Amino acid sequence: MTWFPANNHPSDKASYDITITVPKGRTAVSNGVLLGQRTAHGRTTFRWRQSEPMAAYLATATVGTFKVERYTTPDGLKVYNAVDPREATAATPVLKKLPSVLAWESGVFGPYPYKAAGAVVDRAPNVGYALETQTRPVYDSAPDLSTLVHESAHQWFGDSVTLTRWRDIWLNEGFATYAEWLYAEQHGGRTAQQIFDALYASPAGDDLWAFPPADPGSGAHIFETPVYARGAMALQKLRTAVGDKTFFRVLRTWATDHRGGHGTTAEFTRLAERLSGKDLDQLFHTWIGTAGKPSSP
Repeated sequence: MTWFPANNHPSDKASYDITITVPKGRTAVSNGVLLGQRTAHGRTTFRWRQSEPMAAYLATATVGTFKVERYTTPDGLKVYNAVDPREATAATPVLKKLPSVLAWESGVFGPYPYKAAGAVVDRAPNVGYALETQTRPVYDSAPDLSTLVHESAHQWFGDSVTLTRWRDIWLNEGFATYAEWLYAEQHGGRTAQQIFDALYASPAGDDLWAFPPADPGSGAHIFETPVYARGAMALQKLRTAVGDKTFFRVLRTWATDHRGGHGTTAEFTRLAERLSGKDLDQLFHTWIGTAGKPSSP
């Protein structure tokens, strides 16, 4: 999962300086802040710095002929977008929403954890997914708004707060999926409960119920439906159980206390119980620890 020798584990982080030299006319994009670029003898060297801790698999080195947009937001966030010109027409209107999406997520999850943001939008039809590379997610084509919200939420849950062990991947994907639900709820779409109800209507034999989100078993299953959708359903059940005020406090505290670090399902469970004053063992056991469709929503 990395393109350089590293201890490729989400709990092992470092700061990075990444220097890439490419033929003149090409752009090399990486994580963090662009320190500078210099062209000489037909080649251009780009120097990038990711000063905040980053897991190795979140590092990117993307080279291409891109349409580049750079600006600084009023609150000082440095934005760098690199878009394949063939995707620009579709991508530009969505990327213009990035500052407002990050501002909304900051209001929900706490302060944005980095000095830089942006996106790389490629045209790579054989890839089939977006990746939450730190500060600058990579999209295989122009993203829709839900995908932008999802990958942006990963900057808190999956990048700033990574995993102590891969089996807890629902802490990344369930949270980012739930961010999509919350964004829809607060921007004129379906409520999170309505999305939950629609998913719960899935038959017992559906892939949604195939395995517990907190125990995918094989690494081949860590990016499958139960991790994403049922992980988000568990968060909706938690929200219902503890109330909005406590629920959002749990999310913000999790992101703040583990900023630049990593965590486990057990730690998240203890945090939710401590802040709510409730015994939540059965809730988490039912929704993330047990295979099969729960008997009641």
